[in-house]
Order: sequence, then C-alpha cells, then structure tokens
Amino acid sequence: MSLDLTALVQLAQDFLAVSGLVFLRVGAMMALLPVFGEQLIPARLRLGIALAFTLVVAPAVAAGLPPLAGLAAWAGAGGAEIRAGLFFGVLLRILVLGLQTAGTIAAQSASLSQIFGGAPGMEPSPAMSNLMLFAGLSLAAISGLHVRLAMMVVESYDLIPAGTLIGPSLVADLGLAGVSRSFALAFQLAAPFVLASLLYNVTLGVINRAMPQLMVAFVGAPAITAGGLILLMLALPLMLRLWMGEFSQALIDPFGWMS
Repeated sequence: MSLDLTALVQLAQDFLAVSGLVFLRVGAMMALLPVFGEQLIPARLRLGIALAFTLVVAPAVAAGLPPLAGLAAWAGAGGAEIRAGLFFGVLLRILVLGLQTAGTIAAQSASLSQIFGGAPGMEPSPAMSNLMLFAGLSLAAISGLHVRLAMMVVESYDLIPAGTLIGPSLVADLGLAGVSRSFALAFQLAAPFVLASLLYNVTLGVINRAMPQLMVAFVGAPAITAGGLILLMLALPLMLRLWMGEFSQALIDPFGWMS
C-alpha cells in the first residue's frame, strides 16, 4: 500500500511540475492574446482560461519537456517559459493593433476621428476603429480560435523548446519584422479610405479655386462623412477577410507570416 501511495505521489509531483511549466508559458500568452487576453475580461476568468489551456496542452508536450532536477533548474526554465509566452503573445497582439491602426487611419480619412467609443483597451479610440476591432475579434472567436490557439501553443514548443531562453537578436529581428508587417497591413486595409480622402480634398480644392465665395467646407463635410460610412459598409467584409487571412497565417506559422 505504501509503495502504491509513493508511486501515486511521484506521479502527481511529475504532473504538477509539467503542468506548472506549461502554465507559465500559457499564462504569459494569455495576458496578451486576442479575445482571451482583452482587458474587458476579468482577471479570474482569464486565469481559468489559462488553466483550461494548460490542461489541454500539457499532455501533448509532456514528453518533450526537459528533466528538471532541483528548484534552481525549474526556476530558470520557468523564466524562459514566461519570456517565450510573452513573445508569442506580442506577435499576435501586433496583428490586432494593426487592425486598430487601420480603423484609426480610416476614421481620420473620413473625418470621423472625433467620434469616440468604448474600446477593449484602456485608451479611447475612434468609433470606426472600435467597430473594426470588435468585428475582427468576433470573427476570430467564431472561427474556432480556442482550438487554433491550443494547436499554436503545442507547436510553439517546436519553435522555442521548453526552457530555452530566446536570444535578444531574435526578439529584435522578429519584433521589427512583425511591427513592419502590421503597419503595412494597416495601410493596405485603410487604402480605400485614404484614396477617397485624397480625391475629396483635390475636388474640394478645385471647387474652392473656381468659386472662392462658396463655403466648400460646409458642403464637403457631410459628403466625406456619408461617403466614409458607405465605403465602410462596402469595404469592411473584404478588410476583415484580408485580416483574418493574416491572422490565420500567424497562428499556423508565427515566424513565417512576417516574411
């Protein structure tokens, strides 16, 4: 009986050690992940989601985790896991910021940047940006995000093995590439609004030169606002489709989507 209890205790200790190490990476990612890591979600709920992801991921990666002898080795590996989790979380968060940036550019181009609304984060942002952000996050959530995130966490151990400390050069290179790709995507998504704003301002300038006595600003402001809303209605499905394509690629290949 004592031998059985000893074996059971040893099994429980091994499971807790593995699960604790996985939880550090998952928990760090959960602080920044889209949908699950939004600041609107209570901290207790995010903790519960992190534990649920840990229970899913731990059995799949337990065989590949390095043996940890002693508290010092476990603490060193835990620090590396937290850094890896934050790194992968930032890579996905950059894409969300790209969508939010595209909405801000579109709102500025359509003269709607003064209309603010509630945002998932702490800082207020234009209502058009919030609409695009909530639409993108909702589309990601209903597309099986929880399953794809679990698969990404499992595959992340192939990219950065457990206990491996990410080099500063790798963080700098991939971070720069991710930010550049995110801004390029933001300008690509907001391109119709920028072009419409350019056409509007050129037309307004021509009319102002032809009829200086006409208050063209009072005539053109309703036109650009209505045109921006109509353009948003027509272009938003395509914009979300393009963004979801990039987001899906980032989930499948976190390092490759930036190249």
